[in-house]
Amino acid sequence: MAITDDDVRKLELLAALHLSDPDRARMRADLERILEFMRALDAVDVSEIPPTSQVVEAANVLRADEVQPSFPTEDMLRNAPDARGPFYRVPRFVGE
Repeated sequence: MAITDDDVRKLELLAALHLSDPDRARMRADLERILEFMRALDAVDVSEIPPTSQVVEAANVLRADEVQPSFPTEDMLRNAPDARGPFYRVPRFVGE
């Protein structure tokens, strides 16, 4: 199945792109090359390869979430241009 100009225009619309005619032609050629590559991969015999979800060992590299000391709230609010209680006040911008 070849990539048609209509296919490229549909992709252009879906991706919210505005391509010129030369760019559209280049996109069509690029998509054709991608499909050729996929056809080559499709021809590879993988029947002896077991399904794999991950090819390398991986471990969770995130640290535990622990409460740690921080700056006192009063010190942090001291430089605020507008504070009320333990909160920063900011100009309203929602709904404007």
